[in-house]
Amino acid sequence: MTDITTITPRVPARPTDDWDADVDEAFATLRAHAPGGDAQPVPAQRPKANILGIYAWHPAFIRGWMPFSNHLRHSTLSDRHREIAILRTTWLGYGEYEWAQHVWMSTASGALTEAEVAALSEGPDAAEWSPEDAAVVRAIDEMVTGDRLVSDRVWAQLEEQFDRQQLIDFVFTVGTYDMHCVAFRNLGLELEDGMTGFPADHRPPADR
Repeated sequence: MTDITTITPRVPARPTDDWDADVDEAFATLRAHAPGGDAQPVPAQRPKANILGIYAWHPAFIRGWMPFSNHLRHSTLSDRHREIAILRTTWLGYGEYEWAQHVWMSTASGALTEAEVAALSEGPDAAEWSPEDAAVVRAIDEMVTGDRLVSDRVWAQLEEQFDRQQLIDFVFTVGTYDMHCVAFRNLGLELEDGMTGFPADHRPPADR
């Protein structure tokens, strides 16, 4: 049986000193896909984020994957709905790195309050939510648990809030971050110094 509690990353972050011109060019291409962006020269200091260090082993992956990732970051969803989708999905899927990163991002930007972040660890029945917000959180739960299909009742509640482009972006945002949970747990993506991860009592069942 695989020991999933091992701490050593299976694919460690590639040291920035080891990045070559192909990696730098791939990340420059990524920046060109941001709204209004142009391909940029190598920055004076390469980013040391562990998630980018994993990507750095595979420049072709960066070129293929990151434009879509950038679309989700700047999609038709509001910042608030995007962060609700990411945080609830990564809470349910034990995606600790993305959870930690987006808790900081969403509260620092004002997209979510600390009370709303706390409610995302509780679920759709948290007292913090309006009926509209509760429907969004419940849809996420239905997408990533059980038969992984949003019920007709909850989908109708989403249609009252989102147009079709937003519905597509919502579903793909949840699906993408669910995939992130699977991918980065298996690759062993580690938190960086200073990141606040899950509370001690929120661990995958096999890790308890």
